[in-house]
Amino acid sequence: MLWSKLFIPTLRETPAEAEVASHQLLLRAGYIRQLSAGLYNYLFLAQRALLKIQRIVREEMDAIGAQEMYLPALNPAEIWQESGRWDIMGDNMFRLKDRSGHDLCLGMTHEEIMTSIARGELRSYKHLPQIWYQIQTKFRDEPRPKSGLLRVRQFIMKDSYSFDMDQAGLDAAYDKHFQAYRRIFDRCGLKYSAVEAHSGAMGGSQSHEFMVVSDAGEDLVAVCRACGYAANLEKAVATPAPPAAADPAGDLAPEEFHTPGRKTIAEVAAFTGLPETSQMKSLVLVADGQPVLALLRGDHQLSETKFGAVANDPEFRAARPDEIVQWFGAEAGSLGPVGVKNMAIFADLALVGRRNMIAGANKDDYHLRHVTLGEDFQAEVHDLRQVAAGDQCPHCTAALDIIKTVEVGHIFKLGYKYSDTMGLRVLAADGKEVTPIMGSYGIGIERILTCAIELYHDKDGMVLPASIAPFQVVVTPANNSDAAQMDAARSIYQSCLALGLDALLDDRDERPGVKFKDADLIGVPWRVVVGKKLAGGKVELVERKTRQSTDVPVADAAEAVKGKLG
Repeated sequence: MLWSKLFIPTLRETPAEAEVASHQLLLRAGYIRQLSAGLYNYLFLAQRALLKIQRIVREEMDAIGAQEMYLPALNPAEIWQESGRWDIMGDNMFRLKDRSGHDLCLGMTHEEIMTSIARGELRSYKHLPQIWYQIQTKFRDEPRPKSGLLRVRQFIMKDSYSFDMDQAGLDAAYDKHFQAYRRIFDRCGLKYSAVEAHSGAMGGSQSHEFMVVSDAGEDLVAVCRACGYAANLEKAVATPAPPAAADPAGDLAPEEFHTPGRKTIAEVAAFTGLPETSQMKSLVLVADGQPVLALLRGDHQLSETKFGAVANDPEFRAARPDEIVQWFGAEAGSLGPVGVKNMAIFADLALVGRRNMIAGANKDDYHLRHVTLGEDFQAEVHDLRQVAAGDQCPHCTAALDIIKTVEVGHIFKLGYKYSDTMGLRVLAADGKEVTPIMGSYGIGIERILTCAIELYHDKDGMVLPASIAPFQVVVTPANNSDAAQMDAARSIYQSCLALGLDALLDDRDERPGVKFKDADLIGVPWRVVVGKKLAGGKVELVERKTRQSTDVPVADAAEAVKGKLG
């Protein structure tokens, strides 16, 4: 293609609204333009890159026997109501009515639709296993769109679904996807990790996220550098760092003491001279309409995901101040478990074995010393806390790190969540009716491009992997008024095309510096410069990543590029 004929609206200045590197460069390089919050127009270069990513995804999905479909983005409410997710998805789902008043939504994912197809068509074990996939536009009413294409309201996703007769079949389908995802991300040039994850509203028994380390990310992952353990912070487990001070010895009875105006863990710690690890943190929450008292070590934070799973209510809320006074007779900041009989009490595992701790007395401006789980109060014990940096890995004794990441893929063992609730049944070999077991597997197409930019960029622009760059090579004549240079550039360009290379000829009547800067900005991996060295029968082959330049004979330039691309 000829650059002079293309629409590539590059910008010299970084747009003020762009915060992360990928957003800045996608705008500056003319890949995207914003339509409104969380909605972007994908211009020529972005579309070329995204189509290359989709081609890689299709090739690897087809290789595991998956069959591509294409389903409606507009879904009737009834299909989501069957699974129960019409209510669970809440405000994240775009909802609308048709002219007849029927409720509809824009699909966030397509478990329900795929299950309805299977329910209507699959009759026997002979029809299984099946893996179906699509590459489709999805919608999410994101409350705070930000970071360019990382948090948007409309996006492209590859979603696939497996149907099997038993757990062994699901395990095999899950592994097929796991390995296919590795090949996809490898081919796209990403550095990534597969981490244990929480299934969330998708449901299911097991899931993994494929994460790219990036400061632009909003997902936190606990990692062990020693043994390789990695898990999303929602899922991660660890042995907490030991308390900062030993517990008082002895079988001591709770003792009330005055703590005037001291409401927070930090204030009570300063007042008593004891560390936060010597206190119990009391949180009053409302799950499934009922109050629950959650107890943590003073320096620990509640994992909302873990609590939601234990309480069987992912939409739980914090209690209101008036509710707290009604239930405890005291305000927040003076609450504790001793004497509480009107609600369930959940205690975190880190409190097991601790003795003589400090907790609120359920009396304003008073606390209790010498409170011990199992003696002074009873509680259900669960893993409720969020893992912190420095905690011990569950598989070895090394300290965990907490890193920021971007999720590019997520795979789930759904189990029977959808097939059971939506009535999917097939006949087994013995003639009995059974419920197939399912898996669900997603990849964010734009996120692959965005993560590649976050991983590979410099002050001059993108450094995209050749497999997903909009062009593999740009042929750049330094002086358009030099007929010999132009002829040589056209010849090299045509030779590149003949070899199957995705080539661009920069035929614009611009200064060489402008051409070089634009090529660097848009992320073309290789550049052939036709300049003064042409007099000696040579041209320069420049690698974008390293900026290393090699002189090659004009006649060999295209072959040299092909050889570099492998």
